[in-house]
Amino acid sequence: MSEAVTRTATTSPALLASLDPLLREWLPRQRWFAGKGRPVTGFSLVAATELLPADGKLGLYHLLVRAHQPMTAGDCYQLLIGAREALPPHLAPALIGHLAEGPLAGRTVYEALYDPRPAELLLEALRSQARIGGLRFERDRRQEIRSGLVPRVVTAEQSNSSIVYGDTFILKLLRRIVPGVNPDLELPLALAREGCPRVPAPTAWLLADLDEEPYVLGVLQPFVKGAADGWELALRELAKGEDFAAEARALGRATAEVHTALARALPTVTLGHTQVQLLVDGMIERLDAAVQAVPALRSYAPGLYSAFTALADLASEGRTWTAQRVHGDLHLGQCLRSPGGQWSLIDFEGEPAKPLSERRLPQPVERDVAGMLRSFDYAALSTDPPAPGWAHACRAAFCSGYAEIAGVDPRTDPVLLRAYETDKAIYEVVYEARHRPDWLPVPMAAIERYAASDLF
Repeated sequence: MSEAVTRTATTSPALLASLDPLLREWLPRQRWFAGKGRPVTGFSLVAATELLPADGKLGLYHLLVRAHQPMTAGDCYQLLIGAREALPPHLAPALIGHLAEGPLAGRTVYEALYDPRPAELLLEALRSQARIGGLRFERDRRQEIRSGLVPRVVTAEQSNSSIVYGDTFILKLLRRIVPGVNPDLELPLALAREGCPRVPAPTAWLLADLDEEPYVLGVLQPFVKGAADGWELALRELAKGEDFAAEARALGRATAEVHTALARALPTVTLGHTQVQLLVDGMIERLDAAVQAVPALRSYAPGLYSAFTALADLASEGRTWTAQRVHGDLHLGQCLRSPGGQWSLIDFEGEPAKPLSERRLPQPVERDVAGMLRSFDYAALSTDPPAPGWAHACRAAFCSGYAEIAGVDPRTDPVLLRAYETDKAIYEVVYEARHRPDWLPVPMAAIERYAASDLF
């Protein structure tokens, strides 16, 4: 890390001012930008670190920038900005724009993750446990990080950004940054301490210390070479008309193993009437907001409310539930199947749109189960023609596999499961309406079904 300037960039306010008009155009186009549908009115600088000085061939800046938008406090985003006199053709897709003024006047700025040199610099910083300005690069020294691994950016749609190094490691850089302990690092570390093989153990991580609170910026984990994404695998099997029940059962067992390990590693709590009523209130609030955002939900609202009030009624009768730390955003796309047939769970960040404090709360395991069951439904309804029988078989197999490890079948608590599935489907409707309108009919079909009847 001898090339890096280990201080905060003194020109950062002027740099941000010069970047402002370019970022207003570029940032909302990024898949990971959370404020779509509202204009960006300006930016404020949270932190800036000069990683490579701009007087060389390549200047490199790590920025934490708050994007201001109407009716919101604004989200903080992690940016890695490169600056060159001219952009090589292979970096053209990473272009942000050309600066005519400011400390980098005359230079072209771009998304530096796509440039091998900055990507290599990040891995070297993690390997050497560097401290650069306010950035801390830390690692588990029991795991070796070899130098010279060739980086490549993962181009699939994601709410964050990832770099694969030589098919050995994958570095996930969080884009929307919030203060506090991020479960995407906290939970895999806890599972590693328990020896759980279903989650790749963190090798290294990137932190920033701001306002006396840690900010988790990135996590490096072993890359599962040749692994199949659960969503893509399910769609391939669907397209071929192949049965997926055996894989769903194995995935249920893997999920239960992770839940069992998390319950050993971290505290569990009992949810009584007061806690469940708060849970239900949150579900109802999300439904109210969703009806305002997506008017097509309005006619289904009475049936959807009943899914939540039924849970509150059980709690008022004295029913209690055990809650623990869970994945928080489990679906087929968060699961990897190795060439040897082993399933792994990844991406423990939880739903990024929710506050970090909420994502770290203990919850019933049915929250994760519901997410996976919704994912089977999603896959089945996204094909032409839809395959509801395939989804039903996968749902049943997943729950049976889960019960083999956990000792309890999630279907034995249909009221709780229905509430969580309904809440998840409402989230999906709002997400699709905002980001992928062509997909909206998929969760809306589930909404129609959930509003009319139970799930099983």
